[in-house]
Amino acid sequence: WYQRRVREAVVSTQSTGSSGINAEYGDLIVVTCRCACVSAALSPHLTMVSLGSITTMRGKMSDSKYFNTQKKGEIYELKAELNSDKKEKKKEAVKKVIASMTVGKDVSALFTDVTMCMQTDNLELKKLVYLYLINYAKTQPDLAILAVNTFVKDCEDPNPLIRALAVRTMGCIRVEKITEYLCEPLRKCLKDEDPYVRKTAAVCVAKLHDISAARVEDQGFLETLGELLCDSNPMVVANAVAAISEILDTNPNAAKQVNIDTPTVNKLLTALNECTEWGQIFILDSLNNYSPRDEKECISICERITPRLAHANAAVVLSAVKVLMKLMDQITNTEFVQMLQKKLAPPLVTLLSAEAEIQYVALRNINLVVQKRPDILKHEIKAFFVKYNDPIYVKLEKLDIMIRLAAQTNIAQVLAELKEYATEVDVDFVRKAVRAIGRCAIKVEPALRSV
Repeated sequence: WYQRRVREAVVSTQSTGSSGINAEYGDLIVVTCRCACVSAALSPHLTMVSLGSITTMRGKMSDSKYFNTQKKGEIYELKAELNSDKKEKKKEAVKKVIASMTVGKDVSALFTDVTMCMQTDNLELKKLVYLYLINYAKTQPDLAILAVNTFVKDCEDPNPLIRALAVRTMGCIRVEKITEYLCEPLRKCLKDEDPYVRKTAAVCVAKLHDISAARVEDQGFLETLGELLCDSNPMVVANAVAAISEILDTNPNAAKQVNIDTPTVNKLLTALNECTEWGQIFILDSLNNYSPRDEKECISICERITPRLAHANAAVVLSAVKVLMKLMDQITNTEFVQMLQKKLAPPLVTLLSAEAEIQYVALRNINLVVQKRPDILKHEIKAFFVKYNDPIYVKLEKLDIMIRLAAQTNIAQVLAELKEYATEVDVDFVRKAVRAIGRCAIKVEPALRSV
């Protein structure tokens, strides 16, 4: 009876073509649907009829609606926008791709579509596309080859920014197949008329050396870098020095192909006054590896480096101190050495007023300076007295330097300070302070009576 009533309801609905049925039949169909999955008495035919009737009531829509959805996926939409004829729409699409890439979404499926956007005069769009290529070229090395022709073409573009951008991107991609095509454009950019292109190409040589050191040596790029050390632009010189330093760190044998002589050193010292602070650090570090011919050249280099001691950047100051400390060993003129020592003290003490992290680095370097030449800071021992708000790692370094600077002239002052430290709350620091008192007593004999 139940099945018969349901079939009558379905037939009645289909014959009238109406989506509405009376309450009695509607209730039967709903009950049928709810019971179809749990009642063994209902046949498969009944279940199918019931579902068919529900579909009829909802407007005779087919099951294909679940597959023919009008809502497109994000990748599909981006692909459509990337292939748009409108430049603004294409640029916005690339920005969306970069944004998705930045937050960690996988948009590698759009590699071919994004690569097609490289053929543009818009510098902003080209930068975005190159950024995408750097990120995904490793996972798509075969497709990355498609971009080589555009790279080579951009390396000859009238705009120096595009030339530099192309050679920088080729160096950052780090795919062996692309480096084969990088050599010729890189050679042209190293001798480009624009200094911005040359300085970018210099850094690119170091990147290429990481990928294929043999190719860099075979192509003669190291010799070209050596020529750039005498460039008229200080930024080109600084980047060439930075590239050479990075190459020598991984391959010391490459030093044979880079000749740094007196004229080159003079060029580096000239560029030192005009380049950025980080360029100055690279130049000073390279001068530290240079051995002057005689004492006169040592004094000349020291005089030209001394102004760097007044620089605001702590790294520049410490690099200058390192060079001067090495050159002082080769100078026999006592008066000049004493004059240099007096100039070294103030900048080193000034570093102790910086942040705790910089203080720690400065103290580690000062510790080495004091071990070699304690006279430089013998009158500045108060600068190393511990402050109440110093981190423990700074306190311990200051304590060690105080012991090294302890002498008969200041031992009473040092011991009085150490006794104060012995009453601190920090147990570990108190142990160090008591131990320091003992070390001072051993080092300075008159201190035994005061301990």
